[in-house]
Parts: sequence; structure tokens; C-alpha cells
Amino acid sequence: QVQLLESGGGSVQAGGSLRLSCVASGVPYSTYYVGWFRQGLGKEREGVAAISASGDSVYYADSVKGRFTISRDIAKNTLYLQMNSLKPEDTDTYYCAARSTLLGASWLSGRFNPHFYVYWGQGTQVTVSS
Repeated sequence: QVQLLESGGGSVQAGGSLRLSCVASGVPYSTYYVGWFRQGLGKEREGVAAISASGDSVYYADSVKGRFTISRDIAKNTLYLQMNSLKPEDTDTYYCAARSTLLGASWLSGRFNPHFYVYWGQGTQVTVSS
């Protein structure tokens, strides 16, 4: 059974930091493309950061580049999103997502497309106050 479980969300003031975690069951990160998305009420789900199965390639949305860092611990099968210098516009529900490399398709073109990913966590709320 595949399960992704996020944690680490919360409320912080602008300029603060949070670290989100996504623990995977049934999803070995070493063979999955994974990413972080966020979505606010009435908004489309937006890709924030993505990392390849090999871990060699990482990508960030322009809005978070230089502030957010995606990483993973293969031994713990945990994905992280370190968020620094948080802004009120970062307030959203954050989701981790995964897709097996065995499914094929181009990760380079799909990495920030929510339809590319097969498995999703339940989300964790991040609220940044000014």
C-alpha cells in the first residue's frame, strides 16, 4: 500500500522558517520522481520543487528559488522541503507527490504538472503572517 504522509506545517511570521517532511510507505524514493506542490483556496495546485529519482536534478519554481530547498533521505525514505525567508504569499496547503520511474514519461516536462504524479499526501498547512 502506497502512502505519503506530510508533516511540519504550522504558523510562522514573515522571514521565518519551516521544514516540511514527507514519509513514504511503499514508495522507494530512489525509484520515484517526487515533488512538492502547494495549493490555496480557489487556486490551482502549483509545483514548488521537484527532485529526480537519482537525486541528481532538482528544480524550483521561480517564486521560491533561493529560499526553499528540496532534499531526501533515502535511508529514512523521507522527503524534505526546507523553507526559509517565508513570505505571506507562501501561505498554502503543501503536498508531496510521487511517480514511479517505471511508468515512463518525461519528468523534465512533467515535473511541475500535478497530473504527472500518481501518489499524493494529504497536505500540511503553512501559514505565514506579516
